[in-house]
Formats: sequence, C-alpha cells, structure tokens
Amino acid sequence: MSFRSVLLVAGFVLVALNLRPAIASVSPLLDEIMTDVGLTPAGGGAITTVMIVCLGVFGPLAPLLVRRIGLDRTLLAGLLVLALGIVLRTLDGAPALYAGAAVAAVAIAVMNVIMPSLVKQHFPARVNLFTGLYSACAAAGAATASALMIPLERATGYGWRGVSAMIAVPALAAAALWLPQALAKPDGGPNGPRPFRGVLRSRVTWYVTGLMGLQSLTFYVILAWLPTIFLEAGLPADQAGYLLSLTTLVQVGATFAVPVLAGRRRSQAGYVAAAVLCTMAGYGGLLAAPVTAPWFWMIVLGVGQGAAFGLALLLITLRAPDPTAVTAVSAVAQSFGYVLAAVGPVLFGALRQASGGWTVPLTAGLGLLTAQLVVGWLAGRPATLGKANL
Repeated sequence: MSFRSVLLVAGFVLVALNLRPAIASVSPLLDEIMTDVGLTPAGGGAITTVMIVCLGVFGPLAPLLVRRIGLDRTLLAGLLVLALGIVLRTLDGAPALYAGAAVAAVAIAVMNVIMPSLVKQHFPARVNLFTGLYSACAAAGAATASALMIPLERATGYGWRGVSAMIAVPALAAAALWLPQALAKPDGGPNGPRPFRGVLRSRVTWYVTGLMGLQSLTFYVILAWLPTIFLEAGLPADQAGYLLSLTTLVQVGATFAVPVLAGRRRSQAGYVAAAVLCTMAGYGGLLAAPVTAPWFWMIVLGVGQGAAFGLALLLITLRAPDPTAVTAVSAVAQSFGYVLAAVGPVLFGALRQASGGWTVPLTAGLGLLTAQLVVGWLAGRPATLGKANL
C-alpha cells in the first residue's frame, strides 16, 4: 500500500471518529454546563435537541456544496467548521453555547451525508468493508467521548469548557490528514450532475429513507429513555447506566461486522430483517421483563440497532450508481432520519406522561419497528437507481 493510500485510509478513519464526539460529549457534562451558564433542565436538553435538528435540516446543503467545490474539499471545510463550532460553544454565555452547538451540528450534518459518497468514490471495490469501518468508528467515537469527558476533566482540571474545547483537536488533525485529498484535482464542480434529479422520484430512495428514519427514531428513543425505563422498573441507577453502556458497546461491533457480511450478498433483505427482529426482541424484553436478564436484552438490542444503522448506510451507498447520486440519496435519507430522531424522544416522553407507564410507548415502538421491517425488506432487495433518470 502506497503512502498516499495509507494517508487516505488514516484520514478517512479519523474523520469517522469525529462524527459523534461533539454531540456525545454534552450529556456527561450537562449538569455542570447548566450550573455554569444558568440554564434550566429544558434549556440544557435543548443543546442536544438543537444539534439533532440541525443534523436533519442542514443535510441537503451537502449535495449543493459538493457540486460547487467537490467532495473532498467539502469534507475539509466540514472539519474546519466543526472545530470552529466546538470552540465557539465554550465561550461565555448561552448564545455562544447554542450558536456553537448549531455550527458544529451543521458541519456534522454535511459530513454525515457525504461519507457514503466518499466510500463510493475512494473505495469502490470495498464498499462493504469501509462502510462497516466508518459506521463502527462513528459509534466508537461517541462511546469514547461520553466515557472520557469526566476523567479528562478530573485529570486536567480544565473544567467543562477546557475539555469540551479539546474535542476540536481531533477534528483539526483529521483536516490536516485530509488536506492532500482536498488539494488534489477537484472531484466535482459547477458543471457536475444536478444532485436531486430523479432521486426524489425513485421508490428505492424512499425505501432507504424509511429504513434510515425509523432506525434513527428507535435508536434515539432508547438513548434518551433507557436508564429511566430501568430505574422505574426497580434497577439501581448505576446498573441502569451500565446497561446503556453495554448496549452501546455491542453496537460498535455490529455496525462493523454486519455491513461487511451483507455487502457480499446480492440482497441485503435478510440481514435487515434479522437486525430489525433483534431490535424488536430488545424492545419486547423491556416491555415484558425489564429486570429479568436485562443484560441479555441489551446485547440483543445492541446487535439489532448497530446492524440496522450500518445496513442503512450500506444501502445508501449500494443503491446509487455513482458518488453524486449517493450524496443525493444520503441527503434525503439522513435529513428525514434525523428529523424523526429529534421528534421521537419527545413523543415517547409524552406517551409516558399521558399513559403513566412504559407499556404504551414501548408498544408504539414495536409498531414502528414493524414498519421498519417492511421498508427495510423493500430497501434490502437488489435494486439500483437508474443512471438515465438522474
């Protein structure tokens, strides 16, 4: 492998590791942030909500930027803007906090959308391997950031602003590694294909979008409410936290392994069905017997949710014929996905409040997973967007 290839792979991996820490690092520090800035609990929760909404709303910027300046340069710009947003939200005052969170999320939204296109462009013969690699790195980046914030704060004595600003360092390192790719011959431009032509008219796009959206919704519901579900079932707080960590760690392995295996097959429908059924089993365990072998339910749930995430990203790449079309499909799928993800925890919380328990919300979750199974099966069947219609 040439030095340029090594640099490309290293840059790609480091970019993937930067896709989640800016979001995942908020929760461990939230109490301290709220106290320092003077936020209410609703105001503290709004930090993450703002970021998730931006992930959905600003994803469609990516195809326009790619058409204007090219794929690799768009990624470089995203990394630099991400670092800027991370630093901005550590400045004094709530306006800077929210503005920085929004700026960082806009950068992540653009990078989320173009990552499948980068796989299609730079690793066309190994789409399954590099989709699994980057989705696993994204999950690992989130887990690492959430785990290290408090230990870093204690070790350095910098406080939440200092350790939050440190997250900009990996983003700048990724930008440095990606710079040679961005300085190479542009990979797109004003005369390239128009990104959304034909994509919105294809049923394949909407099948993939349905899978991405519903798996995002069911994932963020669990992320937001899992500890509370276990606490109200009678488990102690520390065990509830460990169980959330367990299912998150299991997801890292599943997001890597399943796309690698599924990408070797002509049809991915069976893999999608298996992933959704595992997630349904996890939801069912929480509904019927949350304190009976909870570690088992969390392992099954982690396998299902991790596999579903990796498969959704893989199908975005496989179902489009070229990087331009991949960018457009990714923009549609991820924009709808994150909008649903932002709404899901709020709706489940409202159902919990109205019904007085978790039976109704978790039953609703099983209904959504049934819909995910249907659209996932349709998305997983062999099909490709026709070049002639793009």
